Amino acid sequence: MEIAGWIVLGLGVYLAVGVVFAVPFAFGLVGRVSPAARGAGWGFRVLIVPGCAAVWPVLVWALVPGRVVEAAAEFVDGEVGP
Repeated sequence: MEIAGWIVLGLGVYLAVGVVFAVPFAFGLVGRVSPAARGAGWGFRVLIVPGCAAVWPVLVWALVPGRVVEAAAEFVDGEVGP
């Protein structure tokens, strides 16, 4: 397989994993990352599925216990960076 084939295969696998992650995340786990999304309706959840599929590694990292609290505290305090 040529280099282009490997790149396409890699992107396909990345996207497939992203879609498998995005659906349960958008319809159940998004409330753990963003408390504002807890009461969101179906329309919002359907709209965020493509974005969740694209950035799934970041969202997986945000679900790690303790990471969400730190990020939210920085946002509330208005501090950016270390």
